Amino acid sequence: MKKSILFLLLATAVVACDAQTKKSAAGIQKVNLNPPKGKAIAAFAEGCFWCSEKIFESINGIDSVVAGYAGGNKAYPTYEEVSSETTGHAESVLVYYQPQKISYRELLKIFFTSHDPTTKDQQGPDVGSSYRSVIFYRNAEEKQRAELAIKELSRTGQFRKPIVTELKDLKEFWRAEEYHQDFAKKNPNQSYIRNVSNPRYEQFKKNYKSIQKK
Repeated sequence: MKKSILFLLLATAVVACDAQTKKSAAGIQKVNLNPPKGKAIAAFAEGCFWCSEKIFESINGIDSVVAGYAGGNKAYPTYEEVSSETTGHAESVLVYYQPQKISYRELLKIFFTSHDPTTKDQQGPDVGSSYRSVIFYRNAEEKQRAELAIKELSRTGQFRKPIVTELKDLKEFWRAEEYHQDFAKKNPNQSYIRNVSNPRYEQFKKNYKSIQKK
């Protein structure tokens, strides 16, 4: 009896390990949240990460952007699992930037300029908690700056409806499958990119005219 239980536990562990290996091979990785020397990181969720990635990558002072998942409760989440709205994750972007060239405050401005923070669990045609608006802070100062930004935007009445952006501690960030990385750049003729992502990006460029890459 004990041998049978031990065999079952070992078999279960092997299956779990094999599944994790396959996910890692697909590109799903837990990202090291310690930035390289002289760099900083920030994470945001604002709808489909295909467009968010393109927007942040267009800004001077931002070195690179990773599409992934944050804010959930499952290790190695897949795109299908996140899209099922059962893991708690939001499609997110992890931004690597140069703090001597661009401030966290400016990143918050980009965040609020590039999406509608008043639509709960929705961004454009995409509906579900995985498309919710979230600022993932890394310390008390970032949280305070995010709270102040929301307070100021609410005071000025820039948005007609109340801001519903969540503030969450960035505990983990999972790099999405490899085919999601630079998706808009690699698939310019894909229908969603042409009809949703590109118009959103063009609207962002009209509203935000600071420090964009040439």
